[in-house]
Amino acid sequence: QVQLVESGGGLVQAGGSLRLSCVASGRYAMGWFRQAPGKEREFVAAVNWSGRVTNYADSVKGRFTISRDNAKNTVYLQMSGLKPEDAAVYYCAARTYLGTSDSVTGYDYWGQGTQVTVSS
Repeated sequence: QVQLVESGGGLVQAGGSLRLSCVASGRYAMGWFRQAPGKEREFVAAVNWSGRVTNYADSVKGRFTISRDNAKNTVYLQMSGLKPEDAAVYYCAARTYLGTSDSVTGYDYWGQGTQVTVSS
């Protein structure tokens, strides 16, 4: 069973930055998703197995950066220029395929989520 443990959420002012971390119990293609109250879970960013390929939702391009440290089995989501609309529970996800996916159904394992709150 794959275990994913997220950390790094919190409260930040609009325009501020946060870095989320996700430690996996193995090496997988990884993604970050988010879910705001009353909304569906949506794709944020993904990175492939090697770390060489990334993709982002249009809403976060230029503000968020996904990266990974395979020596630590850890994936990061650096978030800058945060907006109130970025507030959500952020979930880390892993998939058993090597490439990325922007679909919720493309992932096999999920973390418990970490709350990000952005004050205006």
